[in-house]
Amino acid sequence: MTGNTITITGNLTRDPELRFTAGGQATTSFGIAVNRSWQDPQSQEWLESTSFFDVVAWAELAENATESLARGTRVTVTGRLEQRCWETPDGQRRSKVEINATDIALSLRWATAKVTKTERPTPSGTQSDIDEPDF
Repeated sequence: MTGNTITITGNLTRDPELRFTAGGQATTSFGIAVNRSWQDPQSQEWLESTSFFDVVAWAELAENATESLARGTRVTVTGRLEQRCWETPDGQRRSKVEINATDIALSLRWATAKVTKTERPTPSGTQSDIDEPDF
């Protein structure tokens, strides 16, 4: 991938909220807080700053994130920045920048996880949880 790609690691500030579009597409959104700390070179005091990001995920990623994540979970999110614009009911223009997630990974630095692979339909229509090579 080139261009507009971002990867951040932080903690969820709210539980993912699963919704469906009018066409039935799953989507979820949640917030992430990213902390940064550094030592002031003059005072030797440790300082900290927190940045907040909104994350949106779609399709299977949205469903898996909603089932797997909760407020406080530490994750690494990879995606692209997208600006969304809209008009309020009173005519004011608004916009926000969100991370449109292409992948979400649990951080195992301070936690453990048990991975359960989701089943996907095969071309024959049956369910399979592994990719078998054609020999």
